[in-house]
Amino acid sequence: MTIEMQRPRHIRFAAVSAACLAHLPELLATWLPDGRRVGNEWVARNPRRDDRRPGSFKINMRTGRWGDFATGDAGGDVVGLYAYLNGLGQIEAARELMDKLGVAR
Repeated sequence: MTIEMQRPRHIRFAAVSAACLAHLPELLATWLPDGRRVGNEWVARNPRRDDRRPGSFKINMRTGRWGDFATGDAGGDVVGLYAYLNGLGQIEAARELMDKLGVAR
C-alpha cells in the first residue's frame, strides 16, 4: 500500500453542504419520499423510528437544519441529516455525498 492510499481523502464540508442545498428538493424527495414541502420546510415521517404520520420531523429547505421534535434528534446541515438517515458518521456521509453530487476534492 502506498502512502497516498493511506492518507484520508480531504473533506470539503462547506462545498458538500452548498451542493446539497442546491439540490435539496430532489435529495429530500429521494431520501424521504413520503414527505412534502410546507412553506420553507420538508415535513416527513422519520424513517429511523416508528413514526406513524408526518409532522414532527422537519427539514428547513433554506438552511438544511433538521429536527425530530418528538425525539429531540436534530442537526445543523444536510450532511448531518444524510448521516442520521443512513446510520453513518459525518465523514463517511460527506464522502458519499461528494461522490453522489460530484463535489471536487
